Amino acid sequence: MSNRSRRRQERRETQATDKIIPNTGRMKFFSDTQLRSIHDASLQILDSIGLSDAPEEAIRLICDNGGSLTDSGRLTFPEKLVNEAISSLRKSFILHARDKEQNLDISEYRVHTGTGGASPMIVDMATHTFRQSILNDLYDSSRLVDKLDNIHFFARPMVANDMDTSLMLDVNTAYAALVGTSKHVISSISHINNIKNVHELCSVIAGSDENFYNQPFLSLNINHVVPPLRFDTESCKVLIEASRRGFPVMVNTFGQMGASSPVTIAGCLAQTNAETLAGMIIAWVANKDVNAIYGARPMITDLRTGGMAGGSGEQALLTAAAVELGQYYNFPNSTISGATDSKLPDNQAGYEKALNLTLAVQTGANLITQAAGTQAGLMATSFEAYVIDNEMLGAILSSGKQIEVSEASLSLQGIQKVVEGEGHFLGQSETFKRMSTDFLYPENADRQAYETWVANGQPNINSNAKIKVDELLNVHRPKYIPKDLDNHIRKLFDIMISI
Repeated sequence: MSNRSRRRQERRETQATDKIIPNTGRMKFFSDTQLRSIHDASLQILDSIGLSDAPEEAIRLICDNGGSLTDSGRLTFPEKLVNEAISSLRKSFILHARDKEQNLDISEYRVHTGTGGASPMIVDMATHTFRQSILNDLYDSSRLVDKLDNIHFFARPMVANDMDTSLMLDVNTAYAALVGTSKHVISSISHINNIKNVHELCSVIAGSDENFYNQPFLSLNINHVVPPLRFDTESCKVLIEASRRGFPVMVNTFGQMGASSPVTIAGCLAQTNAETLAGMIIAWVANKDVNAIYGARPMITDLRTGGMAGGSGEQALLTAAAVELGQYYNFPNSTISGATDSKLPDNQAGYEKALNLTLAVQTGANLITQAAGTQAGLMATSFEAYVIDNEMLGAILSSGKQIEVSEASLSLQGIQKVVEGEGHFLGQSETFKRMSTDFLYPENADRQAYETWVANGQPNINSNAKIKVDELLNVHRPKYIPKDLDNHIRKLFDIMISI
C-alpha cells in the first residue's frame, strides 16, 4: 500500500460514518405578512388569469372540483379549491430506498442533497473537453454516487443520447439508475405512453404492484408548466397518470426571472408559486393519496445574454426565497442548487456552488437536486465534480447541525482539569472521543504541511478526485438486481446496459 493510500485509509477509519441530515430552517427572508402577500397574489393569478394548454383530463378534473375554463381556453382555479388542496396535501412522507438505511424523511426542515439535471454532455477527466453523454455514463454515475455518503439520492443527471426512442430512453434510464445504486432514484418520463412500462419495471423489481405502491423507490421529476402560465400538455398528462400509479411526483416549475417571469423576486415568486400550486392541485385531484413535492425552482437570467446565471448571488437568494414559500404551506419541497456556470470543477465552481448550497441548506430545503456533479449551467456532468462536491456537501451539511449546549458540552470540569494539569486538551479522552463524531475530515482537499505536500508530489483536490473516481469505478460493481431477476427483466424490456 502506498503512503497516499495508507493516509486515505487512516482518514476513513477516523471519519464519522453517520449520514449528515441537518434539520435547519434558521435562515428566513420574509415576514408572515410578506408571505401572505405573495400567496394572495398567486391566488389572484390562479383565479383570474389561469393557465393555458391544459390537457382534457386536467380540465375535467379541475372543472369537476369547482374550476372553470375561460372563453380563451385558460384553466382557472378558485380560491376554495386551492385552499382545500393546500390543507389536504401531505405535509410529510418517506421517499423509500431499496436500502432502508437510505430512506429520506422529507418533513419539517430536514435536508437531503442529491444529483440531478438533464445534461446532454459529460466532462472528460483527461482532456477537460465535453462529449455527448450515453447510457453507460449514466450507469457509471449511479454506481459512483452509490459510494458517496453526502449525496443522499440519485436523480437522473444526464441524458443517454444513444437511445433511439423515448421508450428506450425512459426505461433504460430508470434501469441504469436502479442497477447502480440502492439509494432513492428520481427519474423522468417523456411521454404518457411510457409510464406503464416504467411502472411495470419498478413493480417487477419490487415484487408486485402493491409493494411498489406502498414503498416506491423511484419518483418522477415532472416539469408540468412552460412559463409564463402555460401547461406543458404532455407533461401534465404524465403528472396525472404518475400520481394515479403511486409514483412520488416532483412538481417542478422553472421560470427565468426577467425572461419567462417578472424581473422582481416578489413577482417571479407569485407567478412561479401559482404555476407550482396548479400542478400540486392537479396531482391531488387525480389521487388524494399522492406524495407530491413542491418544486418551485425559479432561475436567474443574465439579462445581458438571456442565458441562465445559476451560480449567481441573486440565484442563491431566489432559491432560498422559493424554499421558504414552500415551507409557508408546510409542503415537502425541492429545489435546484449547485448549478454553477463554470465549465469545469474549478475555483469559480467552488464558490458558486458553496454560496448557493449553503443558503439552501440553512433555509431547510428538503431535497436539493443538482447539488453535485453539474457544470456549465446544467449542460454538462463531471465525475470529478461528484467527488469534490460530495466533500463540499459534507462541510455544508455539517454547518447545518444544531449546536449542543449541555453540561457535558460546556466542559467546566474538563477546563479545570486541563488548567491544573497539562495545559492543553489534545490528550483528553473527550477530545479523542469527539474527534470521530463531531468533526469531518476531508479526503481530497489538502491539509498537509507544506513540506509534506511537496514531498507527496503537490497534489490538489482535482488530482485527488480523479484518483478517487478511478478507484470507485474500478471496484464498485454492485449487484442490486440479482442475475435471475435481471434476465427476467431483459425478456420483458429492451435493456441496453451491460453489467
